[in-house]
Amino acid sequence: MPKTLLVEDDPTFSRLLGDFLHKHAYQTDIVRDVKTGIRRLETDSYDLLLLDYRLPDGNGLEVLSRARENGVTIPAIVMTSFDDIRTAVRAIRSGAFDYITKPVNPDELLMVIHSAMDTGKPVSGRGPEPDYIRGGSAPAAKLYEYIDLVAPTDMSVIIQGESGTGKEYAARCIHRGSKRASGPFVAIDCGVLSRDLASSELFGHIKGAFTGAVSDKKGLFETAKGGTLFLDEIGNLGYDTQVKLLRALQEKIIQPIGSTRPIPVDVRMIVASNEDLPTGVQKGEFRQDLYHRLNEFKIHVPPLRERGKDIDLFITHFIQQSNEQLGKHVHGIDPEALDLLHRYDWPGNLRELRNVVKRMVLLAKTGVAGIDCLPDDMELSVTWTPGGGAPGGRGPLVLGAGVPGSPSAAAPGSAAGTDLKALQEANEKALIEKTLRDVRYNKSKAARLLNIDRKTLYSKIERYGLS
Repeated sequence: MPKTLLVEDDPTFSRLLGDFLHKHAYQTDIVRDVKTGIRRLETDSYDLLLLDYRLPDGNGLEVLSRARENGVTIPAIVMTSFDDIRTAVRAIRSGAFDYITKPVNPDELLMVIHSAMDTGKPVSGRGPEPDYIRGGSAPAAKLYEYIDLVAPTDMSVIIQGESGTGKEYAARCIHRGSKRASGPFVAIDCGVLSRDLASSELFGHIKGAFTGAVSDKKGLFETAKGGTLFLDEIGNLGYDTQVKLLRALQEKIIQPIGSTRPIPVDVRMIVASNEDLPTGVQKGEFRQDLYHRLNEFKIHVPPLRERGKDIDLFITHFIQQSNEQLGKHVHGIDPEALDLLHRYDWPGNLRELRNVVKRMVLLAKTGVAGIDCLPDDMELSVTWTPGGGAPGGRGPLVLGAGVPGSPSAAAPGSAAGTDLKALQEANEKALIEKTLRDVRYNKSKAARLLNIDRKTLYSKIERYGLS
């Protein structure tokens, strides 16, 4: 019976959840706060973490962070209110397997738990990204133009993009188009590595090199020989590991921990980050020489909100994918729900869209998923319109019917949609303008406070004439 640690301060909810998990063959230990959760992880072994975000003495990410520092790499699921969705995105960056929004739907939670237990997020690398499709928008076309251009070379590549945009998928596309395609593609998420474990994972160690090294271990550089090594969230690597990584890239040799024997390596390096690495260099958090060694070519993966009509392609794809996984037969989304999906700004990008669509397919009682299948508070969070319109401005999305064209701003004969869009744009302009003033026009800092990337900020500055 898998053993679960539930960190949740609501006694009624935790009891009900514990009973539900027990019925589905999960043994559950329940604690109420961060401190007890950390202590329990140090004394007992678990197969899964269920973490509430808001706790009396902190938040669930503190438990997750301490677990990763101590080398505990079991999958973790963070439970949060919809208002904390951006926090949930940060949880993914911190090494959580997934998140689920409150109020928790039991069937949805069980689906996520089964997925976590089946696949997890092992330290030595992740499985393939979901089978994404390319999309036909201008930003997507530019992305794949760059991928096709750099793939046949042996250049090191930095992939920049927000969490959930598909950076690992882009790296796999580069690998598949390279001369190393027949070799291994080895991926590791640096966000789940403690600083003590990182060097061992990358370069290996010999028996007795440190406490717990009971046998020789081959590092990922050796595992990826003749292929591609992909380091996701490279900005999380500690300074000492960065030094060793730079030496490995420059001299094409590694030295396992505790060994004096140099080992030649032959890998192509692709790295990714959702943070601005040059800013990390300026702050002294990332080595400048390592950055320049890696930055032979840079690719930006656009966020979902900038990909326009591609969202319909992705929704259709995720419906089909979810039908196969859940044994359902949903064939479309009704107009009201589809309009809301278009107007939402998707801070979690493709990962969040996939989760929402999967939830809708799971909860749909007919062949068409309605607005009642969306997270309860999602409609209240819609504040930005990336080309969408007022409800009723588009027809339903139906599998096999093609991708709908861009709708008008409002229903025919109505001026309300245009006025609403103008109001939203005015609010957005005012917020950006105020943020820029507050940070004395430091655009990197403004982008971080607004939770958008710098390229998007520059585009909006130009659009609203704020430069």
